[in-house]
Amino acid sequence: MKSAQEMATDVEQVKQGDRLDQLCINTIRMLAVDAVEKARSGHPGMPMEAADIGYVLWTRFLKHNPANPRWPNRDRFVLSAGHGSMFLYALLHLTGYEVSLEDIRQFRQWDSITPGHPEYGLTPGVETTTGPLGQGFSNGVGMAMAQEYLAQYFNRPGYPIVDYFIYALVSDGDIMEGIASEAASLAGHLGLGRLIYIYLDNRITIEGSTSLTFTEDVGKRFEAYSWHVQKINGYDLPQIASALSEAQKEPDRPSLIIARTHLGYGSPNKQDNASAHGEPLGAEEAKLVRKQLNWPETLFYVPEEALAQFRTCLDKGSLWEAEWARLFEAYAKEYPDMAKQWKERHAGKWPEGWEKALPGFEPDQGPIATRSASGKVLEGVAPKLFGLLGGSADLAPSTKTYIKGLGVIKVDPYGRNIHFGVREHAMGGILNGMALSQALVPYGATFLVFSDYMRPAIRLAAMMKLPVIYVFTHDSVAVGEDGPTHQPVEHLAALRAIPNLVVLRPADANETVFAWKLALNRREGPTALILTRQKVPIIDRTRFAPPEGLLRGGYILAEAPQAMPEVLIVATGSEVHLALAAYERLIQEGVAVRVVSMPSWEVFEAQEPSYHEKVLPAKVKARVAIEAGVPMGWERYVGPQGRVIGIEHFGASAPGAVVLEKFGFTVEAVIAAANELCGKT
Repeated sequence: MKSAQEMATDVEQVKQGDRLDQLCINTIRMLAVDAVEKARSGHPGMPMEAADIGYVLWTRFLKHNPANPRWPNRDRFVLSAGHGSMFLYALLHLTGYEVSLEDIRQFRQWDSITPGHPEYGLTPGVETTTGPLGQGFSNGVGMAMAQEYLAQYFNRPGYPIVDYFIYALVSDGDIMEGIASEAASLAGHLGLGRLIYIYLDNRITIEGSTSLTFTEDVGKRFEAYSWHVQKINGYDLPQIASALSEAQKEPDRPSLIIARTHLGYGSPNKQDNASAHGEPLGAEEAKLVRKQLNWPETLFYVPEEALAQFRTCLDKGSLWEAEWARLFEAYAKEYPDMAKQWKERHAGKWPEGWEKALPGFEPDQGPIATRSASGKVLEGVAPKLFGLLGGSADLAPSTKTYIKGLGVIKVDPYGRNIHFGVREHAMGGILNGMALSQALVPYGATFLVFSDYMRPAIRLAAMMKLPVIYVFTHDSVAVGEDGPTHQPVEHLAALRAIPNLVVLRPADANETVFAWKLALNRREGPTALILTRQKVPIIDRTRFAPPEGLLRGGYILAEAPQAMPEVLIVATGSEVHLALAAYERLIQEGVAVRVVSMPSWEVFEAQEPSYHEKVLPAKVKARVAIEAGVPMGWERYVGPQGRVIGIEHFGASAPGAVVLEKFGFTVEAVIAAANELCGKT
């Protein structure tokens, strides 16, 4: 953290060199104007209004190294108002990141690294993918939670290895979204002092003035959330610098700087006009802006003097990183075990031998709900994995996700349980922010039916390839008496529709163990564990195939005595037990039947074609799929001649077993379907 003298120097530097400052600021503005005009698409208004703030923040306060965008101790900057992406791209180019002027010219074009909204992993220096408003706001809260946890875990006296701030630029739209309210409430409760947000109070939305719908006192709202709130003129550079400096001095409260700004600032006819938000200024208006700012006619013009000023960030960043590297080298000598853990986690590795902590289950220990088995897995492995932390949306007793003995984040030393409160929206976005630390694997839990609250964040986690784990319990109409509002029907299909999300619905306790193993070893995207509330038997693996088969997504659980089965029964989760019960009777009746447990479509689809053929031989046309959810998608496995025993309507309030029976999930129904397909009825 900067000293008080250094922060005072930052403020003083802003007071000097007004001409050069304005040249730099207008360079940001005009790069945005030109890029949007060339693309004939984009949002010029926000980059134009926020250029002063961006200039001060990025050149005077942001601790970053453009030559190494992934330096671990960098400050994070989140553009939550992602539609204003040219603001960020301009700053990235000007300060020296690998974003060229040609990349700016290719704004919003095919195969460019400057898409319409910033995308993590595509553009150097972009910290998170912010599309839907409010997501970036909640990501920043997750980043701040990760920063505090990592600082507490790794830092030692004289060795502030983790010492950075999280800044974000947020808009009226971000502040209006419910996810931001949830995240802000939790951030204030946790006292995240390294979180500094600048709110662009331009009072304009797409439909017109914010007075149409948004007349609350935002400052008072955030003060009620226990935030430190300041109000400034967004074009007064000393005020901007002073506010940032004051925010840095707040150790126990997140900060909101409310900056009065003007959308499309500098545009004679479109400033403070909603049209400046989501469409180019137009050729004539762009000319007027040039005249207003005394700017040359040359498109994508970057004055050498301005570029030199911005590129001082390269020298400062190099010095900051070198200083940190020396600090870490000394730290590694004094605390070699901690340094090893640091390197392992940032490389995505777990400690050797952690899998020995995975439990095993015997049939005589059952029946047991897979949510309870999941809880036992967490209790076993979490003490071995400092980088695994999370919690639930006020449902830990039901989701079995509170890990005894590991304390609560911000309450206990090294606490790893998180009480998210009844805030599923925020929980999803916060998990993404924590995963973006590159050192943590966060998990979040709620009932499957409430996954809809989290869907935008889940989608973004999949897009960013983040190793987030979702624990979704109460996975079917077997929830019972709570009725259709709490009984998921369409949710499995909805989650499976998200690219790069692995959905795992284990059949029993031992499959649940391997589901966690798969999830914890997955680095290229998020994983959703779909778990039962009701107890299910533990499958006797001396009679049936071992649970390691889950690691291939689908596997032959029970085989027909004959060389080739007559009928295939494919099921997931608790319905696998229904398939096994039908199997026992069908075998006695002389029907050659194979049962396939299919806990994950995504993992199964990733296997080689020869394995697909081995498990689901093409010549066997008689196929029955069983899943207590909508049948949509199962046609890929049963084919045109197969049957799906599923649910194409909402549930009902009754004991879970009764609901399943009334909806046709019975051994008799499975047997009847199998016999019919085999021509034995």
